[in-house]
Amino acid sequence: VQLVESGGGSVQVGGSLRLSCVASGDTISRYCMGWFRQIPDKEREGVAAIYTEFLNTFYADSVKGRFTISADSAKNTVTLQMNGLKPEDTGMYYCATDTCPDTWYQGPHDKKQYHYWGQGTQVTVS
Repeated sequence: VQLVESGGGSVQVGGSLRLSCVASGDTISRYCMGWFRQIPDKEREGVAAIYTEFLNTFYADSVKGRFTISADSAKNTVTLQMNGLKPEDTGMYYCATDTCPDTWYQGPHDKKQYHYWGQGTQVTVS
């Protein structure tokens, strides 16, 4: 599976961005998808995840109520709508996926659950 993210950019505090992740090589309806972010010298952290077959969604506490993850299997695309952006949301955002291991529900934001990653898209909030 190959993943390509887009939609990053610079935005003012309180603004919005919509990130997209387009998958190729297989249909996302068979996969679990996650969005992660990373800043230099920090661990990559999960912010949102979705079990695409059932559309179960999970969010990190830091983004609940502000971010929304969704999946469109027809377009093989996962989207992260980010509203009310804060400076601490700044970072490189990565899309990731894997075939929903049995352990996935125990840690949807655990980067070890995902083997396929995109190249990332930068988000800067100031």
